[in-house]
Amino acid sequence: MKTIKDLPEHSRPREKLREKGASALTDEELVAAILGMGTAGVDVRTIARQVAGLIREHKTGLTLDHLQAVPGVGLAKAGQILSAFELARRHLLKDTVKITVAQDVLPLVADIAGKQQEYFVCISLNGANEVIEKRVVTIGLLDKNSVHPREVFADVIADHAAAVIFAHNHPSGDLQPSEADLRMHEQLTEAAKILGLRVLDHVIVTRKGYFSFQEAGLIRS
Repeated sequence: MKTIKDLPEHSRPREKLREKGASALTDEELVAAILGMGTAGVDVRTIARQVAGLIREHKTGLTLDHLQAVPGVGLAKAGQILSAFELARRHLLKDTVKITVAQDVLPLVADIAGKQQEYFVCISLNGANEVIEKRVVTIGLLDKNSVHPREVFADVIADHAAAVIFAHNHPSGDLQPSEADLRMHEQLTEAAKILGLRVLDHVIVTRKGYFSFQEAGLIRS
């Protein structure tokens, strides 16, 4: 098994990083610095070269399956790489939207506040409560029959989401949830629980303002 220490000292990624900074390393060297060593029969430089190629090809679509297809990369090494990606994405990228309170949701659903029909929206989020995607699920009269869990959660599951936020508008301008709203919310919450998803909030919006199920104590943990 070859490790970074088997390389000449001036070629070792971690030593180069210490002397010149991470920006001086090539993609392959950055991957090698993360992995540290190869496996029996596959040296770290070969692994790093293939992994760097996958990163350039798939970018944010890189998955465990992509990485584990590389000889010498098992779950542990693939996990190291994806974890490093996710940590950087959460804290260094500027275009993510993190939801901490109901008001953070409002800019995402401002487009439906004044609609003359009812729009039901589902927002999928990752484990850091950052928005992955916002989707309009149904348009029209909303009740527990028209908003089916299958339609709501199919794309959420494909997103590999950890949590969801529901939102819909009231064309009437009334901010209070109706009995149909409460039944629909209960049905979706039960489905989310079965799927292992957290429901962070359900927001009703109108031109007058908003109603948050979370703020009203209607979200079950």
